[in-house]
Amino acid sequence: MTAERLARFRATLDRRQPDLRVLLDGVHKPHNVSAILRTCDAVGVYQAHAVWPGDRLAVHRQTSAGAGQWVRMRTHEAVGPAVSSLQGEGLQVYAAHLSERAVDFRSVDYTRPCAVLMGAELWGVSQAGAAAADAHISIPMAGLVASLNVSVAAAVILFEAQRQRAAAGLYDTPRLDPETYHQTLFEWLHPRLAEHLRARGKPYPALDGDGDPVRG
Repeated sequence: MTAERLARFRATLDRRQPDLRVLLDGVHKPHNVSAILRTCDAVGVYQAHAVWPGDRLAVHRQTSAGAGQWVRMRTHEAVGPAVSSLQGEGLQVYAAHLSERAVDFRSVDYTRPCAVLMGAELWGVSQAGAAAADAHISIPMAGLVASLNVSVAAAVILFEAQRQRAAAGLYDTPRLDPETYHQTLFEWLHPRLAEHLRARGKPYPALDGDGDPVRG
């Protein structure tokens, strides 16, 4: 472990936003999922969510550039319970959905705890997802096409969220709780050891100044 790599990991975790999430509603194409995760990593999203059959979400490794390693992913069986779970954590859920009550995506407050709900291309957010969301947002289009690719739309919205949060100083100090910070840093630094300890139900040891496990 080099000092530069350790410093980069710490700097990244220092900017992670635990209360900025993404929820994917029926986004099944691996290249879209991967591109969205890459954007999540770029803007500091700590955890993404997806409505997905089964436990393993398909991620296209070539397009993700490893982003799936750095953004935690939680899967849900249905969008309604997924939205309710996020709302139960105190997050506002903004559905990217063109409806009569949709507002310009730049007009909502992303500095408050929130999640962006994105639907699959062509179909968009499901009726259940749209009904459960707290608000609908849309990206104004000045051309002939009606919508953007879902991964592009997610990037547009998330970088607006980053802009607002940066202006509010939310990237200036670490926002992850100490336990989550340590757990994530340990898993990034020592993925194989972390997997070994998890399989045996053992806690992660402390890390020394060089990022190495402290031997007890």
